[in-house]
Amino acid sequence: MKTTTTLFMLLLPVLLGGCTNLGVKPYERDLLAHPAMALEADAMDKAFDDHVYFSKEASSGGRSSAGGGCGCN
Repeated sequence: MKTTTTLFMLLLPVLLGGCTNLGVKPYERDLLAHPAMALEADAMDKAFDDHVYFSKEASSGGRSSAGGGCGCN
């Protein structure tokens, strides 16, 4: 029982120390605001992906436009 308590007391600071860095520091925001850090950085790639999605999936809309399986709107 004493070994378990000692082990817990040693691991508790390690477990609580994992929550110390949860946010973005103000001086790090300029790096994260760079256009290359966007989820979809290139507008042309996004347009191609959208076209492939709504053309190949035979769905009635790939994000915002309607289309058929053949690719013709």
